[in-house]
Amino acid sequence: MTVNIGELLTRQARLNPDKEGLVETASGRRFSYGELNARSNRVANGLSSLDLAQGERVGLLLMNSTEFVESFFAIGKVGGVIVPLNWRLVADELEFILSDSGTSVLIFGAEFAEVADELRSRGDATPVEHWIQSGGEPGDGVLGYDDWIAAQSDAEPTPVGNGDDLLFIMYTSGTTGLPKGVIHSHDTVLWALLTIMATSDFRIDDRYLNTLPMFHVGALAPMLSCLYGGVALVVVRAFDPNDAWKQIGDESITTTLMVPAMLQFMLAVYNPDVHDPSKLRWVMSGAAPVPLPLIETYIGMGIEIQQVYGLTETGGPACLITGADAVERAGSTGRAFFHTDVRVVRDDGSDCDPGEKGEVLVAGPHIMLGYWNRPDATAETIVDGWLHTGDVATMDADGFVTIVDRTKDMLISGGENVYPAEIENVLLGHPGVADAGVIGVPSERWGESPLAVIVRSDADLTAQDVITYTKGKLAPFKTVKAVEFVDEIPRNPSGKILKRNLREQFSEPVD
Repeated sequence: MTVNIGELLTRQARLNPDKEGLVETASGRRFSYGELNARSNRVANGLSSLDLAQGERVGLLLMNSTEFVESFFAIGKVGGVIVPLNWRLVADELEFILSDSGTSVLIFGAEFAEVADELRSRGDATPVEHWIQSGGEPGDGVLGYDDWIAAQSDAEPTPVGNGDDLLFIMYTSGTTGLPKGVIHSHDTVLWALLTIMATSDFRIDDRYLNTLPMFHVGALAPMLSCLYGGVALVVVRAFDPNDAWKQIGDESITTTLMVPAMLQFMLAVYNPDVHDPSKLRWVMSGAAPVPLPLIETYIGMGIEIQQVYGLTETGGPACLITGADAVERAGSTGRAFFHTDVRVVRDDGSDCDPGEKGEVLVAGPHIMLGYWNRPDATAETIVDGWLHTGDVATMDADGFVTIVDRTKDMLISGGENVYPAEIENVLLGHPGVADAGVIGVPSERWGESPLAVIVRSDADLTAQDVITYTKGKLAPFKTVKAVEFVDEIPRNPSGKILKRNLREQFSEPVD
């Protein structure tokens, strides 16, 4: 049996038509599965009225919203290919993605009308033929989303596409160059859903708070999992720690996903006299190794941190730690997901011994088909069915994986490999450090030396305080040799530190 992913919403609406499926906190709108599916059908039929052909790309430049969710499933129903767009990008960056993907329809929010007008003014620079604006007053030549779907039938369209047919192209953050489009099909997404639901602790009466932007797999995979599993999806337009605590209490949130930086921000504003996390059973966290002090603080609050490891290229899942292991083996990202295989290998491709550092390889039916129009990059990344992640980790004798760092972020000091994430983990244990990033800078004596870029929570914290703190907690070659203070660590939408930006900003040699 082959499945059209858009039709999963149809099936959930048939099974639980009156169950609350989606809550949009910014507007207060609430929809049952039946209501959400009817809206999605209107969008699907609207796309058909534009003569959208199977395989034609539709871009979504939308904040987290009902419109994003219903459009995603609608495009899937009629055989289109979704291109979720990072709304933090400027016009030139969006132009590249729209052109590279061949996107012919763009659905965008009113807050992005200015950048959409800029793109439209460039004429044939993008292949977009139909511009559809959600909210506000659309300009000439732009369809108004609400009026457009209001004119459509809510009848179920005949599903188009399944199996290996493309479902979405998600562009990577491009931290090392131009972004690449990761291709997923109906089948790879279905297998991602099956493996997430078979491994994670989602329950039928759960209420999930979506905090990450939906153009990122860390939000898209849970969104799809909620709709597939009948879990209520509570959507915030954009992350704010105070609002997140409010929604956790007001909406009786039981599960969510937040990257480590967000967990830090949540702690900074937490007030036990005001905030009520009593229903919050666990928080999944990923995108970077979760510092042990952070895990322990949340455990002390009665909140389990389940560290997850995954990639856009895997559709989300790779490794997950759950239950008692999340406490007893804090710091590990757990074992491979249910339908996933994971290896840690040496440079020659042989498996590492337990505890030995190597590159993480992932295999499974949810692995991407490849990179859009990049056969060379695909061949370099997927070898004999194994996805080469570029991440460094150890695996113990029981199969528990601990992520160390990215291969490209490693520095060599005095001939020794140094992984910045290990130093960052130590730095975040200092009470005067709110956030930290570590990069390698040139050193005449050592080749490279660790530089700590720090956001202070204590205005009196000095560089020497930071350097002294790392001594005795790390081997001498890993200790921080220089410190810079900043107001904010640059991060991509998934919470990963933009090390390239730090290297551009701080490149002076140290002794």
